[in-house]
Amino acid sequence: MDMPPPELDPRRPIVEVMARIGRETQITLDEREHHFRITDTVIVVISILLIVLAVFNLYYVRVLYKDLDRIVGNMESMVTRLDQVDRDMGLVAGHVAAFQAHMQQMTPITGHVVQVTDRLPGMREDMSLMAESMRLINQDMAQLRQAVGTITPNMMQMTGNIARMRQDVRRIADPMGTFNPILP
Repeated sequence: MDMPPPELDPRRPIVEVMARIGRETQITLDEREHHFRITDTVIVVISILLIVLAVFNLYYVRVLYKDLDRIVGNMESMVTRLDQVDRDMGLVAGHVAAFQAHMQQMTPITGHVVQVTDRLPGMREDMSLMAESMRLINQDMAQLRQAVGTITPNMMQMTGNIARMRQDVRRIADPMGTFNPILP
């Protein structure tokens, strides 16, 4: 059988098209593999960055937990000290009241001094000045007692506010405590 020259062979265009399709397919596969390698590299780099970020986040959570724990401890100490101050202010108020009662007894003494001034005219001026001074001291003591009476409720209110703050910080710190077993 006589074979036509290769240029005239009717199968030749089909073979060339198939060869070109094969080359294009191989080029596409090579490009696809190259893009897959780039994508894999990007995924690995992002994963490493996320792991590093997670480690730093765990560290900061641990530091935050410790700081919140210290804050709660300081607030508890502050509440204890404010309670002691409140008790001390109560004692001071009691002493001021007792002193005020003693000062009230100065009024009869002043009356007796007036009688003495009738007998001893030279002492009258001195005793009048003393009576005025005692009256001023009496006023000052009354004002001091009022001031202490005002301070005591304020201290109690501060103690209550500190106790509420301590409870609020505990509420914030308790969720952090759940991370404590997994922290380094």
